[in-house]
Amino acid sequence: MDLLPVAPIETLRRRHSQKWRGHPADVLPLPVAEMDFDLAPPIQAALADAVERSDTGYPAPMPALADALARFAGERWSWEIDPTAVTAVTDVGVGVVELLRVLARPGDPVVICPPVYAPFFGWVPEAGGRVHEVPLVDGRLDLAGLQRAFATHPAAFVLCNPHNPVGRVHTREELTELVRLATAYGVPVLSDEIHAPLTLPGAEFTPILTVPGAAEVAISLVSSSKAWNLAGLKCATIVTAAPEMAAVTDRLPPDTPWRVGHFGVLASIAAYDEGAPWLDRLLATLDDRRTLLGDLLAERLPKVSWRPPEATFLAWLDCTAIGAGATPRELFFTKGRVALEPGPRFGAAGSGFVRLNFGTSADILTAAVDRMVSAA
Repeated sequence: MDLLPVAPIETLRRRHSQKWRGHPADVLPLPVAEMDFDLAPPIQAALADAVERSDTGYPAPMPALADALARFAGERWSWEIDPTAVTAVTDVGVGVVELLRVLARPGDPVVICPPVYAPFFGWVPEAGGRVHEVPLVDGRLDLAGLQRAFATHPAAFVLCNPHNPVGRVHTREELTELVRLATAYGVPVLSDEIHAPLTLPGAEFTPILTVPGAAEVAISLVSSSKAWNLAGLKCATIVTAAPEMAAVTDRLPPDTPWRVGHFGVLASIAAYDEGAPWLDRLLATLDDRRTLLGDLLAERLPKVSWRPPEATFLAWLDCTAIGAGATPRELFFTKGRVALEPGPRFGAAGSGFVRLNFGTSADILTAAVDRMVSAA
């Protein structure tokens, strides 16, 4: 399969997103979870057509979004979604916060599993809750630890599947046991599945709502934003599958669907309905970059260890063996002029780690590793 091209870095630097505006021009920016590939042609066409029509008004309730998601999920994962059980929301983070506002009283514990996507630590207190950490064990869910945490009757558990930053795709067996525990202790599960379409060759994604019994305790949050690089357009969806959890979404603020980006809705429909061929090329490209990064690290920077991710375009790099005095992020930024995400942002377990975005060209990725070698 043909790999996706990436524009020259001079062209990329003309972008106005955070990735390309957050650092000086001599820095290679690989921290933010934003890819460098051009938009999928169907998405470009949908947005260009909207601009041509001057169709830039408020978003209208669009059943087409739920219908498109249901078609995509059915074809991709054999996940049967009832379109009437889909709620549009600004983005996954906003969705989690609003759901936690319903589920948690002030000060209630909410369980998360670090190292995990850094905003999880902010979403919980934003909703009035208190973070209860159950760290991963060797990159996997600590099911025994979760049982102990669930026994204290927290307000909710926020799951990351696939898990950012470690790139783990939780197995059906693990999710089945998680659902059993959540059911036994009455703990609602909010599953952030934003990286699901980015499951790489060799792994299989299991939507939590396809696990027997999950419908009564779990809510899924999905979006086209990571897989098709649409984060700035602001559109995600909340999916339920049983009255118990639909009752939670029924208590969301009435204006929730109106806060979605109009262009985000249009782009998401195009992604789900017409973007699968481009997505398949993307996955082949990311698989190629994953292999390239592994080869580069093994040959040139063997003190940095990692476990190749099963999903996402993010590499979780263990730099503790470098032992340079400065934190790895500071070392690579100051001496190598490569911007990476500091591991401690994802929790205390991230000390000594950095997160690297390999959703870019082979040339940029190779140049970044070259600079890291010089710095280390």
